[in-house]
Amino acid sequence: MLPLGTTAPSFSLVNILNGEEVCVPDSDQYAGTVIIFMCNHCPYVIHLIDHIAQLAAKYTSKGFRFIGINSNDIERYPEDRPELMKTFAEQHQIEFPYCFDSTQKVARDYDAACTPDFYVFDRNLKLVYRGRYDDSRPGNQIRPSGDDLAFALDCLKDNEEIPELQYPSAGCNIKWKS
Repeated sequence: MLPLGTTAPSFSLVNILNGEEVCVPDSDQYAGTVIIFMCNHCPYVIHLIDHIAQLAAKYTSKGFRFIGINSNDIERYPEDRPELMKTFAEQHQIEFPYCFDSTQKVARDYDAACTPDFYVFDRNLKLVYRGRYDDSRPGNQIRPSGDDLAFALDCLKDNEEIPELQYPSAGCNIKWKS
């Protein structure tokens, strides 16, 4: 995982929802930036996505920016193609940018390992949280809450220290190109 305090690696990707360019760094106008490596077909993402969309809407209204990135190999996993990303976003009411990382460079720069994988950067784009959404998993009978991610965002919003004990994300491995 990227060490805490790491500056967000820069990138420029296209938001498949509207064709606009999404850049990091962009500006310091946000209370924080949340980057989510995700995809359409992963059971872990599917388990959480409706709750993620709601949590993102809530924290976007508090000044946070959310960016979803799909870095999967679409040759081997055609269900993650950009046109299906748009359908997926519409079905799940995703209002934040959802970008396709066709070269997989962004995923490599972030040391992303799985979907979903969450990274929270402060106003200065320094990494303050990387890890899981919460302790729910497909089939474990725990309902999604977003507690781990929301706690980090609340600490950041309130200028409180985020504990260094952070649990790694669990999910499907990123589908790397051969």
